[in-house]
Amino acid sequence: MLYLVATPIGNLGDLSARAVETLGAVALIASEDTRKTGILLKRNEIRTPQVSFHEHNEIQAVERIVARLKAGDDVALVTDAGTPGVADPGYRLVRRCIDEGLELTMVPGPSALVMAVVLSGLAVHSFTFRGFPPRKSGARRTWLQVDRESPHTLVFYESPHRLHAFLRDCLEVYGNRQAAVCKDLTKLFERIQRGSLRELTTAFAAGGLKGEYAVVVAGCEDGKAAKTEP
Repeated sequence: MLYLVATPIGNLGDLSARAVETLGAVALIASEDTRKTGILLKRNEIRTPQVSFHEHNEIQAVERIVARLKAGDDVALVTDAGTPGVADPGYRLVRRCIDEGLELTMVPGPSALVMAVVLSGLAVHSFTFRGFPPRKSGARRTWLQVDRESPHTLVFYESPHRLHAFLRDCLEVYGNRQAAVCKDLTKLFERIQRGSLRELTTAFAAGGLKGEYAVVVAGCEDGKAAKTEP
């Protein structure tokens, strides 16, 4: 059986009792970063061996894990933080297990995108998760245009180094909608800053930002694209 195990997105106390039990019972843990996972395992007195599983070795690692599953071993997959397969490695392994008829399940838990959209104060009845945007502004704006007339709340992840440029492009493409920038969710310096895209673009104009960010942007009202204010 393959177990997709959600791990804390910041606060290590958020690891569920079922996750602890599962990680301690499987034969192998496939980890995006064995050092980070090692800290979590040590804290919970889990001694299960690990194998590296990340975007740079995913193809080879999938073969190794599938072989262990076919041999009858239980394997757990974890990422640096949150739910495997959501903006993190995991999809390729899930797809392969389904194609091979191998059993898999999930031990649910923390998810930054759900926490961000709920804390944003924006509509949560329908939202679209877009993950990480392209790094270059031109490609990013083209990518953002896809949802310009969408009525659904939009959720993004972004690097602190590109946060200001991303907010500026959102303002250009979506107009001055309401939004929220969520920093370091569940961590000691968790911060949610809400306001219009213009206000947030100004607020995050200074360089030297650190941390992990999720950005939530309101959907287009009545399906009509908003015009950017001069």
